[in-house]
Amino acid sequence: MDIQVLGPGCSKCRRTEQHLKDAVTETGVNATIEKVTDVMEIAGCGVFGTPAVVIDGDVKSVGKIPSKEEIRSWIEK
Repeated sequence: MDIQVLGPGCSKCRRTEQHLKDAVTETGVNATIEKVTDVMEIAGCGVFGTPAVVIDGDVKSVGKIPSKEEIRSWIEK
């Protein structure tokens, strides 16, 4: 599973990334988490608000910090 955190590195982006890392660790899902800060690459994903979360190419969240519970629902299959 490929997970991307899209954002410039603000505190909300860092909290989102930490929630993702925690959820992946807690669930034991095999995933890579990539931080994307390039504005053009973020816009290329069709995202114009941050933080955003993209899982396997599917935009899951834009403009908010998702809870760990919400993230777990996305990554547990």
